[in-house]
Amino acid sequence: MSSISNINADLHCHSVVSDGTLTPEELAQRAYANGVRLWALTDHDELGGQERAGAAAHALGMDYVAGVEISVTWMGQTIHIVGLGIDSAHMGIVEGLRLTREGRGNRAKLMAEQLLKVGIPGAYEGALYFAGNHDLISRTHFARFLVERGICKDTNQVFKNYLVEDKPGFVPHLWATLDNAVAWIKLAGGVAVIAHPGRYKLNAMQMDALYKHFKDIGGLGIEVITGSHSPDQYLSYGKIAQQYGFLASRGSDFHDPQESYIDLGTLPLLPEHLTPIWSAFH
Repeated sequence: MSSISNINADLHCHSVVSDGTLTPEELAQRAYANGVRLWALTDHDELGGQERAGAAAHALGMDYVAGVEISVTWMGQTIHIVGLGIDSAHMGIVEGLRLTREGRGNRAKLMAEQLLKVGIPGAYEGALYFAGNHDLISRTHFARFLVERGICKDTNQVFKNYLVEDKPGFVPHLWATLDNAVAWIKLAGGVAVIAHPGRYKLNAMQMDALYKHFKDIGGLGIEVITGSHSPDQYLSYGKIAQQYGFLASRGSDFHDPQESYIDLGTLPLLPEHLTPIWSAFH
């Protein structure tokens, strides 16, 4: 596989197996139609769509790497670590993710109780309706319920008024540790990447600690070009990749044609002076 930067690679997106709205096959078709030639499906804490995604990609002639996005608690906040090029059948990561998924159901019921207190009944059942995989019920499914009920006009408005800290419906959850997430990815033969670093509400000192610890335990990359980064952030996180010696990744974080910041495969290419994450794949 080529290690050049100008491959149209999309290495971060979600299907109905977690909190996306398209099937793995529909995502493969959409990615291919948009010019993607190296693709990964990275569902949240779940590997159930990997076989389907890989088969669909290969039938279209796309290169495919198995992926996952692992929820991690770091300094009291949730961050996400993408694993790429993993063996999706490796029992170490399969069992680790199973443990991470536990507790989502109880958290969802507590979220529904919080929403009921502000006059919004039926939120748990409503969110389940939107969850293709009930074991992975998440804030996104509650957001879609709130939009469908007409309480908010779109999911962006939901996450300004509900389901976030100090707002109705917010319930924190203790996810995997950073050390465990990176260890599972490495055991499964993959490479670990910090997803969308521009989204985290951590100060510069905390981010420096994250980057250094991540690298010390074997993390290899950060997302530089991603759907929630601005053009200015493409530049700043490119510099951070060089500063800390990280490989650079690219991915839309696509969930849904209406909700997502950007479509599969339509981001700018990685800058040529950065070393792309796919140079690390075997």
